Amino acid sequence: MCGIIGITGDGEAVEILLEGLARLEYRGYDSAGLVLGSPDGLWRARAATGTRSLGDLRKQAEGAPGACAGVAHTRWATHGHPTEHNAHPHLDCSGAVAVVHNGIVENGQELRRRLAAAGHRLASDTDSEVLAHLVEEELAAAGAGDPGGDTPGGAAIGAGGGVTTGGEAIGAGSPGGVTTGGAAGGAAAGSVLAGALRRALAQVRGSYAVVVQWAGDPERLVAARRVSPLVLGLSAGGAALVASDVPALLGRAERFWVLDDDQGAELVPGAVSCFGTAGEPVAPRALAVTWDLEQAQKGGFADFMSKEIAEQPQAVADTFLGRLRADGTAGLDEVRIGEDALRAVDKVAVVACGSSYHAGLVAKLAIEHWARLPVEVDIASEFRYRDPVLDERTLVVGISQSGETVDTLQAVRHGRGLGARTLVICNVVDSSMAREADGVLYTRAGPEIGVAATKTHLAQLAALDVLALHLAQVRGALGGPDAGRLLAALGRVPDLVAEAVARAGAVLEVADRLRSARDVFFLGRHVGYPVALEGALKLKEISYVRAEAYPAGELKHGPIALIEPGAAVVAVATRTPLWEKLMANVEEVRSRGATVVLVANDGDDETASLADAVLWVPPTEPLLAPMVDVVPLQQLAYGVARAKGLDVDRPRNLAKTVTVE
Repeated sequence: MCGIIGITGDGEAVEILLEGLARLEYRGYDSAGLVLGSPDGLWRARAATGTRSLGDLRKQAEGAPGACAGVAHTRWATHGHPTEHNAHPHLDCSGAVAVVHNGIVENGQELRRRLAAAGHRLASDTDSEVLAHLVEEELAAAGAGDPGGDTPGGAAIGAGGGVTTGGEAIGAGSPGGVTTGGAAGGAAAGSVLAGALRRALAQVRGSYAVVVQWAGDPERLVAARRVSPLVLGLSAGGAALVASDVPALLGRAERFWVLDDDQGAELVPGAVSCFGTAGEPVAPRALAVTWDLEQAQKGGFADFMSKEIAEQPQAVADTFLGRLRADGTAGLDEVRIGEDALRAVDKVAVVACGSSYHAGLVAKLAIEHWARLPVEVDIASEFRYRDPVLDERTLVVGISQSGETVDTLQAVRHGRGLGARTLVICNVVDSSMAREADGVLYTRAGPEIGVAATKTHLAQLAALDVLALHLAQVRGALGGPDAGRLLAALGRVPDLVAEAVARAGAVLEVADRLRSARDVFFLGRHVGYPVALEGALKLKEISYVRAEAYPAGELKHGPIALIEPGAAVVAVATRTPLWEKLMANVEEVRSRGATVVLVANDGDDETASLADAVLWVPPTEPLLAPMVDVVPLQQLAYGVARAKGLDVDRPRNLAKTVTVE
């Protein structure tokens, strides 16, 4: 979820790059950097001061040489701490190749070991840096010379390499390339840099949007994408531009195009040429941009919340990437707790708040069922004060989107103080919780701007399922065939989430029926209960409707006294354990005149027959269902809030990160 911008053919390159980074800061703000190309070589500056990074980079750029071409990057850390040496752009050994990258190189560690053995000096902890060294190798193999030496932070930088993701060559330079917006000039010549990048990417597995600049041809940029987006543009003055998102190009480009997966582009002043996997010419898709800047930052969505709901399939897929392994195991790449220590654990204590707490309730069911370990789940603000019984055989799992939630941070500290091992699930690299815990499993949802958690919640569920499977396998509690079946089911979840997201229109119709509801009751059983809790929280947070969630079996112990004609009941009625018992509870509220809305699996007419309205979702394994079933409840809350004219991104009285007790 990083921000990328590149330009060639404009004497104001520095200002355009800095302006573009400012417009992309919502995509990441851990660090920022840029490289400029000139006949004298490359000039690089980087800053890693959190939200001050862009301002500090601008100060460094006051001493930049004149240049008409360059690339820049704002980072949301996924591999390596948010430090200057991990900031982009990354260079090869000689300093002649500069690379910016958005995505994840899944085989990054494998490539790092191979490159180090071959004598490469890797200067960062990131997966992205390997791309610069791969291009360096491919340039050397093609006989390209080293144009200069490396003086990072303000001097010349020198020679190149190549990149490949998923084993397929991408974006090659070939003479017959389609030229967009005028004569190709040097762009259509099948450049040595494009060939190097294409061959390099053939060695890479994962996702990427990558832009490369080389001191040997400093006014040429070469780009390629798989999964992570790239947008191309041409200005009236002949500048060619590339960026990870439209906002960076607004007011600079007059025409826009989009690269599709496994396509690449070469940019020179006045021209852009686009290529397919084998270097063949392709015509990029034209993009009609009618948005203003604020709309563009939201990707054309009405608000950040709807954008972030739409990004959930990618957030889940990125969190799984590299952790659902081809050998049928679930891997935890950032966990610094050995398998022997995990085997010795005899209890798990989960601490979290809000949506993270609901994710923890799902994790309890998964860990107990798959790993056969007892799990306690506490609201973090209460954990220390009940005097929990913990020791060195306890694993304390803290869940926090920001990694800064003070209640959860203090709970994790308390567990560690009592000798327990601590593991953190969070979305921010090098957060306070991540630094203090024995291990950390990062979600990869990217920055979430809306206050109400959506994509970060699903990414937490994804990470916790991986953790549960890993514990089960390490402890020998889950056999190979069962583990393989569950891993395959997990791999299908992003597509199922995408199906659920695509049904927003039907959910909004139901939301319109509930816009005047005063009280809404959410029901669920087993794994559906945490989903009901999350649905009620979303409705309260952004629509200000009183909403309460109950295990459906608890209705008759008091809450059913509130059910009367006009009351609205939303029940999670997918085919998970206790479905039959849940439906009996639905009958109880129907008989008392409630309006019933059911979340049901596709084609389940038996469930639908008891509903006044149905929110359909595709089926999956019961313990994985929360990642799918919660989506229409997010959309329902969103729809009610919008129908009432409320600001869904900034609900009253709430903050994104709670740093006070």
